[in-house]
Amino acid sequence: MASVLAAPVFAQGAPEPPMTYERLGRILFALDDKAQPVGRGFQLSISGVPMLVVTDPAADRMRAMVPLRPAEGLTAEELMRMMQANFDTALDARYAVAKGQLWAVFIHPLSPLQKDQLISALGQTVNIARTYGTLYTGGALQFGGGDSPGIQRQLIEELLKKGEEI
Repeated sequence: MASVLAAPVFAQGAPEPPMTYERLGRILFALDDKAQPVGRGFQLSISGVPMLVVTDPAADRMRAMVPLRPAEGLTAEELMRMMQANFDTALDARYAVAKGQLWAVFIHPLSPLQKDQLISALGQTVNIARTYGTLYTGGALQFGGGDSPGIQRQLIEELLKKGEEI
């Protein structure tokens, strides 16, 4: 009888190497050739939305961040809606408040992060930034009808296509 525990099969035939600052940079430059290294991170633009991606290799962490607005003046209703979205529609991205600013963020351990996972998460972070105040969605998986899910998923598909050759 054959074993049911087989080694995973990867599309390219081999597992991806660990994510490093350098590999992350190559992926980000493939997505935005005008990206700029800044300290332990990068500034770039995804579909016209400025983003900061920072790493902490010693802690094996990374985060992608899009500033949305000052946190001052957020209503209880807005905060409640963002928390609901964090649970069901923001997906891998999240709304967060830090240093008086509202952010769209993606936070993850650095080394296990896979290329397509990163690219999808960047698209989701841009989508929750774009849909703040309206749909509050990462756009990859969403219940309901209408045009928004397809439009938002289009950005993630475009980014994944750019990353195919990396």
